[in-house]
Formats: sequence, structure tokens, C-alpha cells
Amino acid sequence: VQLVESGGGFVQPGGSLRLSCAASGIIFSINGMGWYRQAPGKQRELVAGITSNATAYYADSVKGRFTISRDNAKNTVYLQMNVLKPEDTAVYYCNFYLDFRPRPPVNDYWGQGTQVTVSS
Repeated sequence: VQLVESGGGFVQPGGSLRLSCAASGIIFSINGMGWYRQAPGKQRELVAGITSNATAYYADSVKGRFTISRDNAKNTVYLQMNVLKPEDTAVYYCNFYLDFRPRPPVNDYWGQGTQVTVSS
């Protein structure tokens, strides 16, 4: 299993970024996928998840600003992030998502992540 995140960067408050996660080594279409983030000194947290039938979950802190989507033909999950805030600054990761267990999974599939920095 390999999960490769991309799309992070530096953006001013109110700006937007689109993150991508390319998956390989799995049957992507049958798996729920999630975006997680970890800020310095904080625990990793679930930001958004999407089930195999495209039902989405969002943490309260990002509802209305972030949108998760998936393209099964490309084995890729996306996170569109709008109206970014300084508190969104973190390393963002993708991994599996289970709707009945909405928290970071315990496995060895965590990639390098992609850094998102929101600052003026």
C-alpha cells in the first residue's frame, strides 16, 4: 500500500488549496478514504472522510470550507480547502477512513504528508 499526498503550500488567510492523494496497492474503489492533519504539538486528527459510496464526513472545524471527493478511475482522493485560516496550518495526510470509527487509523500506511501553511 502506498499513499502519496501532494498539493500543499503556503497561502494567505482566506485562500484556497487543493490536496491530492494517489493510492496504489489497494482496491481503491471499495475503501473509505480520509484526510487527516497534524499541527505542531498536537495529535493527528480526522479532517474529512469519504466512504466507498461517496458519503462524506467533515470535522466541525472545516464544515462549509473543505470538500472531500474521490476519483476511483484515478485511485485518487482530493481535499478542496477554501477560506483557509491560520489554524488550518498542519501537515496533511491521507489514509483509510471507516465511518463507524472516525479517527486516525492505526496502521503503517502513513505517507510523508503535505505541508499546509496559512499565514499573512
